Amino acid sequence: MVEFATLGDKKYSLQTIKLVTGDISAGTDIHNIPEEQLLLCEAIDDPYLLPFLLEKFYMMVIKDAEQFRLCLIRIQVDSDMRLNEDIQKHQHRRYVSRTIEKLMYRDIFLEIEREEDVGIEA
Repeated sequence: MVEFATLGDKKYSLQTIKLVTGDISAGTDIHNIPEEQLLLCEAIDDPYLLPFLLEKFYMMVIKDAEQFRLCLIRIQVDSDMRLNEDIQKHQHRRYVSRTIEKLMYRDIFLEIEREEDVGIEA
C-alpha cells in the first residue's frame, strides 16, 4: 500500500519523500521539505511531467546545491538496485534524476565509464 502526503493540491508518495530526503522516518508533515525536493518528488513519481518541469529546475535557486545533488544520486542508486523489480519504472526514475543532474550541474557524478572509454587496453 502506497501512502501519500498532501501539501496544497498535490500528493506525494511517502516512499519517494523518504528516498529524496534521505530520511527513512519521514512522515506526512512535509511543510519543511525544500521546494526543489518536492518538485523532484513530482518528477520521480510521474516521469512524464519532466518535460514540463525542466524550466522550473533550470531557473530554480537551490538552497543547498550539494544536498540536492545527493538527492539525485540517492535516486540513481536506488533505481539501479531495484531495476529487477520494475525495469521500466526504475529506468524512468534514473533517467529523470540523471537529466536533472546534467541540466543543473553540467555533468553526472556517478558516470560509469566502459574500459574502452578510458583507454584501458586488455
